[in-house]
Amino acid sequence: MLPQSNVMITAEVVPERLQSLRQLLASMNEAPGLADPHNELIPFYQFEQLHFARFVVVESDVSEDLQAYSLEPRPWPPTLALLADFDGSRETFLAELAVRAGPGLAKIFAHCEGFEESEKSLLSWMLPRNIRPAANYINYLGRTVRQVRQEKALHASLRQRLSELTASESFSKPESLLESLRAHTDSQLAAGSLELSPAPKTPLRWRLANLCHLLLPPLVLILLAPVLILLLPFFFIALRIHERRDPEIVPRPDPDKVNSLAGLEDQIVSNQFSAFGDVKPGLFRRYTLIVLLFALDYAARHIYRRGYLTRVQSIHFARWVLLDDKRRLLFASNYDGSLESYMDDFINKVAWGLNLVFSNGIGYPRTRWLIKDGAEQEQKFKNYLRRHQVYTDVWYKAYPDATAFELKRNTRIRKGLESGGFRNSQAIRAWLALI
Repeated sequence: MLPQSNVMITAEVVPERLQSLRQLLASMNEAPGLADPHNELIPFYQFEQLHFARFVVVESDVSEDLQAYSLEPRPWPPTLALLADFDGSRETFLAELAVRAGPGLAKIFAHCEGFEESEKSLLSWMLPRNIRPAANYINYLGRTVRQVRQEKALHASLRQRLSELTASESFSKPESLLESLRAHTDSQLAAGSLELSPAPKTPLRWRLANLCHLLLPPLVLILLAPVLILLLPFFFIALRIHERRDPEIVPRPDPDKVNSLAGLEDQIVSNQFSAFGDVKPGLFRRYTLIVLLFALDYAARHIYRRGYLTRVQSIHFARWVLLDDKRRLLFASNYDGSLESYMDDFINKVAWGLNLVFSNGIGYPRTRWLIKDGAEQEQKFKNYLRRHQVYTDVWYKAYPDATAFELKRNTRIRKGLESGGFRNSQAIRAWLALI
């Protein structure tokens, strides 16, 4: 298994160059916000390991919300962020990015503070500006871009052949259809028309690190259990005090902003979402958020790694990134369907999960005991999300016409074909129905 990694390169934009930067980023697109894979600046199609990428200028138009806590708004300079999700190691991807897209990246980063003065190589400039997420979600850990494309081609080939076979009476039995499809696939593989690469070996370094990540937190939790049990009542008392006094800030979002954001959406079967906001002031909320994001990252890495984030199946990749000394949070996701259906999916299936993390953000709909209310107040929650959403200037998806459901289906088709046997005719029919 080749695990996935991510990068998020950030750099403050020179204020006088912000408009020029946005125009340059727009030149990379074939539609508003949707990248042309063959654009001259960053030829995304050349990166065979790249699943998703985006350029977003992170700006805050909700900083005034701090005044609800009698605090002065903290300035946040427009910051360019390059986010990418890919197969393999972070170092390998960044090195290839610097080689294949060096001139284009230089043109983009030239709009940022400190780039022109830097005498280092592009790679040396990017590495210290990479920010790791506090929590990260991968729909199916180890499913590479190559696998996605090969299994898509396999499905198309089997679908066409099955249509031909079912038109013939001599191939009416499930067993005969299965054998014929296997023979067809073998001939296509031999001819080079199809390719089904074996899964790469899991890097030993990653395996050991993942094992430590799996075992250490539960061990620490067991050791600290007596202390935590004593502290929990005080935590919940403090929580209810904060929940009762924290203000809600959920006015209807600016219609012009909503229209601008909507112009980026529903151009392919998937969409991007980027949101940015302030963490509620005080150490209590800050450290509550840090602990909950760690728990989310642990669950996403070891429990929800095969197509589900709790009951939600439409997300490909998502990340939660703490910025500004952990006083601000950036959320970025890649998902299938419309934003409206995306929000409804979470509200109906996992509102408590949204509350756990986002209720620590300024203005979030008021919660009870951290998990109740909040996102269950549908319109307030949707207003909150739109107010904090930021414009994604460039967004790339390596397989634009495939949903997470289809990727999972194609993997099941391949496994059935390669498994060597089914229990009975009913099992074969269920597999044929996938095609």
